[in-house]
Order: sequence, then C-alpha cells, then structure tokens
Amino acid sequence: MKYSLARILLASIIGAAAATAHAAAPYEPREYVQFRHADWTKNASIYQINTRQFTPEGTFNAATAQLPRLKELGVDILWLMPIHPVGEFKRKGALGSPYAVRDYRAVNPEFGTLADFRRFVDRAHALGMHVIIDWVGNHTSWDNVLRASHPDWYVRDSEGKPQPTPWYDWDDIVDLDYGKPALRRYMTEAMVYWVKEVGIDGFRADAAGLVPQDFWDNAARELRGVKPVFMLAEWESRDMHRDAFDATYAWSWWDTLHDIAKGKRDATALYSYYAWNRKFYPRQAYRMLYTTNHDKNAWDGTEFEIFGGAVDAAIVFSFVSEGMPLVYNGQEAGNRKRLAFFDRDPIEWKASPYTDLYKKLLALKKTNSALWNGEYGAVMDQVPNDVPKQVFSFVRANAKDKVFVALNLSAQPAAATFGKTLHHGTYRDFATGETVTVNAATRFEMAPWSYRVLVK
Repeated sequence: MKYSLARILLASIIGAAAATAHAAAPYEPREYVQFRHADWTKNASIYQINTRQFTPEGTFNAATAQLPRLKELGVDILWLMPIHPVGEFKRKGALGSPYAVRDYRAVNPEFGTLADFRRFVDRAHALGMHVIIDWVGNHTSWDNVLRASHPDWYVRDSEGKPQPTPWYDWDDIVDLDYGKPALRRYMTEAMVYWVKEVGIDGFRADAAGLVPQDFWDNAARELRGVKPVFMLAEWESRDMHRDAFDATYAWSWWDTLHDIAKGKRDATALYSYYAWNRKFYPRQAYRMLYTTNHDKNAWDGTEFEIFGGAVDAAIVFSFVSEGMPLVYNGQEAGNRKRLAFFDRDPIEWKASPYTDLYKKLLALKKTNSALWNGEYGAVMDQVPNDVPKQVFSFVRANAKDKVFVALNLSAQPAAATFGKTLHHGTYRDFATGETVTVNAATRFEMAPWSYRVLVK
C-alpha cells in the first residue's frame, strides 16, 4: 500500500512538472498542422470522374477500361463523384442528384456492383494511382435507409418535420443532426469501411463546412489509423487543415480569376489571395485550383464560357501556382458541353490539342519539385513588372528547380519588363522548348491572355 502511494505521489510530481512545462509552451513556436500528408500526395494532381457521364456506358467497368489512358495522361488521384444509390423520393430529373444518398454502405446499381467498384480500385492501384470518393455528410435523400431505422438522427424544422438545408433549393435532401453521438459513430464507421474493406484512399467531403469540424477531425484520425489517406474539403478554411484535411478549395482564387477574365478587375486583384495564402494558411496546406468541376460545368458553364479567351492562361496558371490542380473529366478532350446533372449525358470524347497541354502540365507538375504541393514545393515570390495591372509575374524556386512565370491577364497586348534579379537565368520555354536567357534587358511582348512559363 505504501509502495502504491509512493507511485501516486511520484506521478503527481511528474504531472505537475509537465503542467509547468506545458504552461510555457504557448511562448514557443508550435506546428499548426497535426498530421503528415501521405507521401504520394506531395506532387499529385486530381482527376474528377463523373461516373454517370464519363463513358457511354456510365459504369464502373467502363471507367476501369479508361484507367490506362488516365495513367498515360499523368493524373495521380482519381476522385469519383458519389458512388452510392440515389434517393427516389423527390428525385430531380430522371436519375436524381448523386448527392442525394440513399445508403452509405452500398453502390449505385446504375454504375454496377460492389465487386465492379473493387475492380476499379484494384486496377487503379496496380497502375500507381489512388482513389477517393465523394462523401456527403451533411444530408441524405428523403428515403435514405437511416430515415426508417434512426429518424431521430435528422434535423427538424419548427413544425417538427425533417428539414432540408435552410436557404438552399436542395429540396431533394434532408439534413442530418450531428448533435447525436450515435450518428457521428455510424458515419465514421461507414467511412472506415470504404477505406479498410474496399481499399479506397480517402474522401472528398461535400459541403464540408456544413458539418461540425470536430466530426471531421476525429474521422480523419480514425481513417489515418487504418492507412495514409488524402482528405479534400469542399470548403475554403484554414482551420480545416489542422487535423483533418490535406486540401481545401481555393474558391476565392477562382472567383478573382473569373472577374479578371470578364474584365471586372485587373491582375492586381490576385494580390489579396496570394498575400493571405502566404501569411494566413500553413505551408502544409494544399489549396485545390481548378478552372471547372461538376458544379461549375453544370450550373455556370464550361470553362470556355466562363473564361473565354483567358481559358488557356487560367489552365496553365492552375498548374504552376502554389496549389494542387484539378482536371474535370473531359477537359483533356476540350469538352464544350454543359453536362446534365440529373440525367445521362455522356462526354463526347474526341481528339483535342488540350490532351497534349494537360499531359505536359501534369508531367511538369510531377517532375519539377518547385511546383510540388504545400510544404514540398517552393513558395511564389513576386517578380515586379512595369505593367502590373496586366501582367502577373512570379518565380518559384528551390535548390533543385526553378520556374519563372508571366501571365498577361488582360484582353490587351502587353510589353513587360521586370525588376530585381530573382528571375534572371537560363531556362527552357515550356511551350516551345527553346532555350531562353533572362536578364535585366529582358522584355516580353505578350498577346492578350497569353502566358510564358520558363523552366530550369
């Protein structure tokens, strides 16, 4: 008994010492991000698959047949839009929204069977790619299996009825109540199931900010206890990067670039985004950059409608900026069709110069370490020029690699000269392959919406 008491006293002394040490910790620098990215994400790019429209058949098996082509294209992480059965009650269109999930532990028979999906995942892995799936955590379809077994897991409105997400026109879904511990446990276990039993490599969290952050933090810890995973949040928030998400959307980057393409703002409008990205976000954060995705394509228009003459510069910018680039299926074929959201509307695959552009960009992203993601890549350092409202110019460089980029983000020709010496050197021109020497006398004559990417 005396020995046990002594141990208790010793433990108390050690605990008090630890508490004293902890009290001093706030005055010492601490790492903000509390997890490590999976090694395979450091130079990865994302390819989004809308299974319903990706192939004429719209199935997992047909998508599996396309994996060698995607490997040749150079993509790394394959993001599949929701693979789960779609609700029928209050369904929109003939097939409904993939984001109105009826069963989190099943696959949509429209796409095939669970065995078909396993084959897709296994084949992707065999080719050196990784697979993530969309996870719709905020809401379910009205006829989700949980509505019968756990009606108390749903938010109720003032009349006591199940409630769709307020203010939106999402009337084909109803909100889940994350105030219920049993719901949190169920959703976490369902996510773990797809990683542990089916072998997927992570999730894209739909409307992630509408679900409590502490849910995602715990779920991510449990998932990473199974294996290294990649987590992408459909949201723009620094704090999501602390415990849960590798990547978040760079909505404000897209919005600013869209305004510039429409002539509403000039190139200097991007300064705010990059100032915040440099100072507010941790270096480990991956910011996902894109010119289009399923939402933009369906509701706002194709990238050609949205960006007009600026589309090529915008695509290139998304690969050479600090960020993790996304390719939406069909972009490599120059798809100019708004794909239907609630019905079958297969992509029209055809030969396109965009195939070669994306191949080159994906290869550059993978091989040039200055362009890698987050802390693995180099920061963007501004290179001043004498026409800043038109030309946006910067360098990304580390001890091994360097890229000098100038983008004419205007509808007028630009003649730009550059200040300081950070950009000086001898490079290979990304577009032409020519050797280019840059010094104090360098002047770029740039056509409207054009780009120069110099690599060494």
